[in-house]
Amino acid sequence: MSFNAEIPYGCYWSTPFVKWQGALQHLNSIEFAAWVTRREIERRAIDPARIDHAILGITVIQNRAFYGLPWLTGMAGLAHVTGPTFSQACATGTRMLLAGIQEIDSGNSQLSVLIAADRCSNSPHVYYPEPAGIGGTGSHEDWLIDAFNCDPLGKNSMVQTAENVARKHAITLQEQHEVVLRRLEQYRDATQDNSAFQRRFMTLPFEVPRRDLKKTDRVIDGDEGIFESNAEGLAKLRPVLPGGTVTFGSQTHPADGNAALIVANPDLARSLSRDPAVRIEACGFGQARADQGFMPEATVPAAAKALAQAGVRADELAAVKTHNPFAVNDIVLSRGLGLSLDKMNNFGCSLIWGHPQAPTALRSLIELIEELVQKGGGLGLFTGCAAGDSAMAAVIRVSAR
Repeated sequence: MSFNAEIPYGCYWSTPFVKWQGALQHLNSIEFAAWVTRREIERRAIDPARIDHAILGITVIQNRAFYGLPWLTGMAGLAHVTGPTFSQACATGTRMLLAGIQEIDSGNSQLSVLIAADRCSNSPHVYYPEPAGIGGTGSHEDWLIDAFNCDPLGKNSMVQTAENVARKHAITLQEQHEVVLRRLEQYRDATQDNSAFQRRFMTLPFEVPRRDLKKTDRVIDGDEGIFESNAEGLAKLRPVLPGGTVTFGSQTHPADGNAALIVANPDLARSLSRDPAVRIEACGFGQARADQGFMPEATVPAAAKALAQAGVRADELAAVKTHNPFAVNDIVLSRGLGLSLDKMNNFGCSLIWGHPQAPTALRSLIELIEELVQKGGGLGLFTGCAAGDSAMAAVIRVSAR
């Protein structure tokens, strides 16, 4: 399938991802994303007047989040730009890409900037008034922790969904730890030569602003909170759930950060591109929902639908990226589509660099694009699960004009 929208090469960015309660915990994620967006647009010499649409993706509410995208664009120097705010758990970034492309495809806009921002640190504690309660007492929830621990439909935790899939597919603890070590090795490739791969889309070293965004709080060299796992250390870990196989070493960690990506009509994309000879297109999307409590399985049918819409076979893929909150995800995807476990997720993935939710898929897509460019072009697949036993996937093509 073809869309009348492209991603200008180099017109995307990501902050480092930082483990929760780390260097970014003091920043309102919307204000921080606006601060980053303004600077990255300036670095790329993009005329703000050419941007006529935007989308904000956010899953952890922040103070003043009611004003959503228009608040962010106003702070980012794009006061003329409006658009929607999306929240689809970890599928948010993929949904934003599809929606941005559809916006351009429809002719309603010419250039859209997709901005995903989340802060898992210090997530809100929400109180819901209940006039009919005893003495008017209401109910409350911890926005993030309670969501991790209990799906309100099936009453299962996120880690339980991974255990269910591991049990169904006979995935062992040892297999999961082997995937972790391979993913860590691949991530280290991205940090070689002074993080040369990451510098293709990330401003490093990164100046973290103070809460008022006026001065620098500290400078960080890159992602923070990476667990330097080894076989001996992983072997000492016990499963999180009694009788299970998933350990704290074979799952990701909550994180903070933001990422953004621009989509535009072909003429604008060519003029904005770092290399006008490089053409980047999305050519297929898919979504799926697994049985209750089997979230990691949803990535397989979602990916199959995206491949089918793109008219692509799995063996034609030059690169594969996943959102893998659990090592189980990659194993079940590898078996389901016949993909090489060893070759997917070159240069990094959420299992290693963390999970700030809305920005996770966007960073994965950005890294997928850069890997395909390095390979001289080709087809790439991204697929990732999301809350509610769901998943979304996208197929990207990088080619010469």
